[in-house]
Amino acid sequence: MGSEGMAKPIVLILAAIPILAAIFIVVPALTRPQISSSGVNSEDVLSLQYTKEHLEKVSFGMTQSIGADTAEVLTIQSDGSGVYSLTKNGYSEPDVKFQLSKDEFTKLKGLVKETGFVGIPDTVYQVKPDANNYEKYGLQVTLNGKTVNLQWADQNASQEFVPPIVTQMQSTLDNMTSEIIK
Repeated sequence: MGSEGMAKPIVLILAAIPILAAIFIVVPALTRPQISSSGVNSEDVLSLQYTKEHLEKVSFGMTQSIGADTAEVLTIQSDGSGVYSLTKNGYSEPDVKFQLSKDEFTKLKGLVKETGFVGIPDTVYQVKPDANNYEKYGLQVTLNGKTVNLQWADQNASQEFVPPIVTQMQSTLDNMTSEIIK
């Protein structure tokens, strides 16, 4: 009886070791701020076009119209080169051409590839009919020949829930844009 009583705690401790190891591996992977680019290889071909428009409802007496006072377009080609265009109050600003570093482009590919972004079905998330002042986004991403097209608005102007994978990509591209136009 003495040896059996001692075996149970040892078995429990040995069984707990793989569980604790898994927790120490999985939890940091879920909470880390950047996406791994380990699944990215040099043959991956990525291109994208991201649009952001600030829309406002304007009344003309009996009629109303939605118009964009600013429109931004960020285009990134498969070699990491890109163009940022801005139209403000009907006037186009000069285009800003840029080149992503190999590291930046690999991180962007990693975000698209590791999240399964191109597996999202083409979707247009509907805008609330009473939305008066909001941002509207469009994104076309092509990875290795597979393309996804999405359109959405700020969550407060959207009739539907916009998935976090989409808003994460939006945030990444907005941050990239702010760095480009500095």
